[in-house]
Amino acid sequence: MVDLVKRFLQLEAASGIILFFTAVLALILANSPWSEIYFSFLDIPVQFRVGSLDVHKPLLLWINDGLMAIFFLLVGMEIKREALEGSLSSMRQAGLPVIAAIGGMIVPAAMFSFIINDAPQFMAGWAIPMATDIAFALGVLSLLSGRVPLSLKVFLLALAIIDDLGAIMVIALFYTAELHTIPLLFAVALSAMLLMLNRSRVMLLTPYLIVGALLWLAVLKSGVHATISGVILGFTIPHIRGAAHTPLRQLEHQLHPWSSYFILPFFAFANAGLSFTGLSWTDLGSGLPLAIIVGLFIGKPLGVMLVSWLAVKAKLAALPENVGWQQLFGLSVLCGIGFTMSIFIGGLAFGTASEAFASSRLGILFGSLIAAVFGYILLRNATRTCQRKEQKRVSSQL
Repeated sequence: MVDLVKRFLQLEAASGIILFFTAVLALILANSPWSEIYFSFLDIPVQFRVGSLDVHKPLLLWINDGLMAIFFLLVGMEIKREALEGSLSSMRQAGLPVIAAIGGMIVPAAMFSFIINDAPQFMAGWAIPMATDIAFALGVLSLLSGRVPLSLKVFLLALAIIDDLGAIMVIALFYTAELHTIPLLFAVALSAMLLMLNRSRVMLLTPYLIVGALLWLAVLKSGVHATISGVILGFTIPHIRGAAHTPLRQLEHQLHPWSSYFILPFFAFANAGLSFTGLSWTDLGSGLPLAIIVGLFIGKPLGVMLVSWLAVKAKLAALPENVGWQQLFGLSVLCGIGFTMSIFIGGLAFGTASEAFASSRLGILFGSLIAAVFGYILLRNATRTCQRKEQKRVSSQL
């Protein structure tokens, strides 16, 4: 199990580094002489039609509605596996990450809402600073090599998974467009079919994937965001606790490289291309960008640390093994790297073609960057302090 976690963390760390470079590439293209080519590429119309069924969207929305559904399928499977046999499988293991994640969602959303109170047209973005980008955060952790204890990385993984679950619930409840009854009924029936396949112990992946593809179409047409179909499918893929080979492990193993090295980087390339034309540094200190930056850089670590401290003092949870408060504080700042999920929620809140979405991306990019830099510095210093204390302890025993 430890080897599996290490492989997962290594894969996500590499993905975070690739995400960074693709986001930088998108920013360069969006502010270069080739910007028209970049934006025209994202506007390429792509159509899927069978009889009267017609799905016609620009490439950008196929990425956000289609490819991201595969990412959410992976998220659903990860949540299920971690709940059955991983870092969320017992109250002792899950206690602190769950509590910390809840605090890390409530406080930044509250800070955003407080700051943006005088601009109700931006209030739909309250959930933007709630999420943590696990790939980016682990990418920053990888820069510290083996100096960070594995228990701290597992804590971050568990917290980010709970964050993703919270984001999924927020998307389903608060970012649903006008509902269409007939496709929604089809979606419910197909979800019941997936559950029936699971209860009947069908262990072949093919039936699940066929029904899952139909479910994606039904959810897309229903008005609920299509990525929710990926989560439902992920929850129903069969998995047996302790078994080395299960359909869930097989599909997770097959999808993880695609998600880490293609889907998330492609999403970053398509959504991080913010044109700075007409923007100035003063834009960062006002309105929507400021609310997001404060939510990510101050609200996120404050929420994580405050509820963690209260939970430990009340003996409801314990710090991870070999982890001190300084290290946990550095990690809580890293949790302010929202990026992928924050951009995704920003697109749902304001629409990808709106000026508000451009402003939200400005706040997300700078808020995530500040969180990454300060989180790295704090963790590096905390790690050095722990190493010096350990060296003194060993020296005193000799």
